[in-house]
Amino acid sequence: MNFEISWHPTAAKNIDNLPRNISERILKKFDEVAANPFRYLEHFEGDGYKLRIGDFRALIDVDFHNKILKVRVFDKRGRVYE
Repeated sequence: MNFEISWHPTAAKNIDNLPRNISERILKKFDEVAANPFRYLEHFEGDGYKLRIGDFRALIDVDFHNKILKVRVFDKRGRVYE
């Protein structure tokens, strides 16, 4: 049930700006999520989902038909919900 991951440009930029060891850990987690999304994703507002990775959060839309996880927001916990 592998899903593809699609990144909003701002979310991708936020990961690129992190120290290398942290960004590698986060991208590894996203690989695990793509393999089995609903083990890790929690329902959030309407049709959206959220993913917790340490102090970071990702808000994700799921396209079930095309099997795509669309990461629309990725940031620190305090800033992601603004």
